[in-house]
Amino acid sequence: MRPQIKNYLSVTKKEWNGMVVLIILIAMALLAPYVFQANHKDNTINFKAFDKATANADKTGDLIAEEHTFTGDHKATPAALFKFNPNNLPLSSWIKLGLTGHQAQVIKNYEEKGGRFFTKGDVQKMYTISPAEYKRLEPYINLPDGPAYHINKAKPGEVIEINTADSARLTMIRGIGPAFARRIVHYRERVGGFYSKEQLKEVYGINLEKYNQIKEGVAVDSKHIIKVDINTATFNELRRFPYLSFKQMDAIVAYRDEHGNYNALTDLKNIAILNDGILRKIGPYLVFK
Repeated sequence: MRPQIKNYLSVTKKEWNGMVVLIILIAMALLAPYVFQANHKDNTINFKAFDKATANADKTGDLIAEEHTFTGDHKATPAALFKFNPNNLPLSSWIKLGLTGHQAQVIKNYEEKGGRFFTKGDVQKMYTISPAEYKRLEPYINLPDGPAYHINKAKPGEVIEINTADSARLTMIRGIGPAFARRIVHYRERVGGFYSKEQLKEVYGINLEKYNQIKEGVAVDSKHIIKVDINTATFNELRRFPYLSFKQMDAIVAYRDEHGNYNALTDLKNIAILNDGILRKIGPYLVFK
């Protein structure tokens, strides 16, 4: 019995060396935190100095104005004040004026959604700019003095005809600001007018959500569409349509030159690279003389 127990408990030299190494590794892992703490002392916070700095900032009112601290953003760069018009001011210029990247981006987002600055009061109403910051910037804003500009909106139930309205009238549509109004006019001039109010979704920035917001306040009179004679139109005249590629425009002109004038929209179906979807979009703009 004793020889069996002895054999069971016996270890080879290789196994013994492995146990020694394992014990050393365990000991090192246990001692590591103590060694680290002994060699890396925490910095002691000087609360007296902090309290003194805070008290001084409260007296001068500069704590908020100078730090511009926002969650996840860095401190603003030192301000370099200069005369500026806030409309379409590059993001980098806002940062030069002392705003943080976050503050500047909020302003740019406001512009992308149709926002525009008409008076200094429009700048003051931006929640991202604190009262102290506005006071610092106000002498350099190249806009008329006055309160925030309010655009008169259409009355409930009133609709705006989008083929004849100028950009000022388009801003009366609830949900449409000056930027969107300019885009609508620009797109209308390019295509030659709207034959359906759903075409507003083709205007840059008007997604389905925005369209659903404004669709009840708009109307379309297709009598104001500017049409093009497909039998005399040149390649450059066809370029007004955003629905056609250069290859498709070239094919329309080439097929007409080879086969003669088109008599109806169905004749364009003979061009293989024109599908029914494209023909539905360009059809309202074409005349066949």
